Amino acid sequence: MSCTLRVRWTLTANRFPRPWRTCSRCGVQRAFACSGKFRLNANGRRLDAWLVYKCVICDDTWNHTLFERRNTRDLHPELLSALEANDPALVGRFAFDVASLRRVAHRIEEFAGSVAHKEMLLDRPDTPERLEIGLSMAIPIAIRLDRLLAAELGLSRARIGAMMEAGHIITTAALNRPARDGCRVEIDLSVEEADVILREAGG
Repeated sequence: MSCTLRVRWTLTANRFPRPWRTCSRCGVQRAFACSGKFRLNANGRRLDAWLVYKCVICDDTWNHTLFERRNTRDLHPELLSALEANDPALVGRFAFDVASLRRVAHRIEEFAGSVAHKEMLLDRPDTPERLEIGLSMAIPIAIRLDRLLAAELGLSRARIGAMMEAGHIITTAALNRPARDGCRVEIDLSVEEADVILREAGG
């Protein structure tokens, strides 16, 4: 019988990345939060689309350009409907496009929080020797893998790093890089924190 406990963490974001720009009302750089709404402007058969952001201090708006002068015949009807309805999934797709935001912002606060839904994939072994965590996320979430593990397992980032160096943690991605969909983390449960890790991991 396998002595590996396999769990899946499905991550969903509870906050969008926030671009920093010079606020026209405040006169200084401020963080702008996604409003969750699109702005559309039609000119004949041409369409412009923006994602609306608001200054976190004064609520002044900034429109992040998604596309300009696009012929409506080239746009999929479902995309048009989603834009008109402020579809949350489409908002998330654009709001998490950090590469696009970086081109128009001084910097990006990539500290988006996350909520992990944890579930066992198979029956729990009586005495698991290893824990395998598989990450699943529909939309990329800007959180480093070591920070995610520390927060969800109740350990310090320093301890996570030390366990990695000692070979007690094996990952398919670097600890100091953002967590990614499909990433796997294997933890040797011979460590002294095994009980805490098992409890917090969802096992």
